Amino acid sequence: MFELFNTYSGQFLSGFGYTLLASLIVLIASFIIGIGMAIAQTSDNKLLSGFATAYIEVFRNIPLLIIVMFFYVVVPLSGIDISGFMSGVIGLSIYTSSFVADVVKSGISSIPAGQREAGLASGLSKNQVMFLIILPQALKLVLPPLGNQMINLVKNSSIFAMVAGLDLMYQGDLIVSETYNVFGTYIIVGIFYLIITVPISLMVKRLEERQSQTSR
Repeated sequence: MFELFNTYSGQFLSGFGYTLLASLIVLIASFIIGIGMAIAQTSDNKLLSGFATAYIEVFRNIPLLIIVMFFYVVVPLSGIDISGFMSGVIGLSIYTSSFVADVVKSGISSIPAGQREAGLASGLSKNQVMFLIILPQALKLVLPPLGNQMINLVKNSSIFAMVAGLDLMYQGDLIVSETYNVFGTYIIVGIFYLIITVPISLMVKRLEERQSQTSR
């Protein structure tokens, strides 16, 4: 296995880099979209709220592979050139954002209505109350489940291999096709994924312990 890594270290590290890059882009995009959809879902505007609810329910219940393949296969038919990497980024961002939105919305709903009313009574606008009072508290409450979504998106990035997305899994498949060393190759790929997910998992566990201590 060590000889395999030494021989193909360039491909493994390249895949690891693309997986990290994809995870970072998806993390930022899905959190921005997800928080926006969560806020929209709690809006008094029925049209906006209905759109956000539909977005969350639709993309949360469609397999990730279908969303990614839509951008990889269907979108180019309209003349828009899109790479496998970008197809994966867009598809995974949309998919992950629907789960982020659901988590954040539950956090917003858990904030007592009295805080919103107090903010409005003090002269703040609805948007100011949301962004200055409600949302910061909601995000603090849902940090652990948001951390779990981070872990999920890293693992789900393996879908990039289906669209030649240059990620770890894609490079692993290429190496297997050359060496037929299935066991060693995927063990190394798995270790690289653990390098990303284990620190996040430990961080989430620490956040959960801290929240349980503060709630006592």
